[in-house]
Amino acid sequence: MRIHIATDHAGLDLSHFLIDSLRAEGHEVFDHGPQSYDPLDDYPSFCINAALAVIADQQAGAEALGIVLGGSGNGEQIAANKVEGIRAALAWNLDTAKLARSHNDANVVAVGARQHEQSEVLELIKAFIAEPFSNDERHARRIGKIAAYEQTGDIVE
Repeated sequence: MRIHIATDHAGLDLSHFLIDSLRAEGHEVFDHGPQSYDPLDDYPSFCINAALAVIADQQAGAEALGIVLGGSGNGEQIAANKVEGIRAALAWNLDTAKLARSHNDANVVAVGARQHEQSEVLELIKAFIAEPFSNDERHARRIGKIAAYEQTGDIVE
């Protein structure tokens, strides 16, 4: 699996830990920054670049997911969700990580680095990666309605 990861300064150490851990598990991990600690960094460009890379890989037929990290994960999730085709979900426990994939076919997970221990975040990420989309008709239908709005601006009832 190709994994694209981005963070802000609050998640920098966690991102390095996850990159090493996920590579050790055999994943191809791409670091979209930042490369060094800067408490005044602006995470949107890092997260948007990671999200764009996920979409590019998926459109090319590659299995790819994204991870965005921040103090809470909220802003990073918002930034990633601005990319057409991205469904970024904030995960704060195993259930939300799994449901993001199985019900929402999320392709990016956001996690708050200041909210969890490193080992807990790794567990959330592994659960997110491992969980398949259910392909349940109701979930596919709902995702389709979101995509239609994203592409046309029309709300499908």
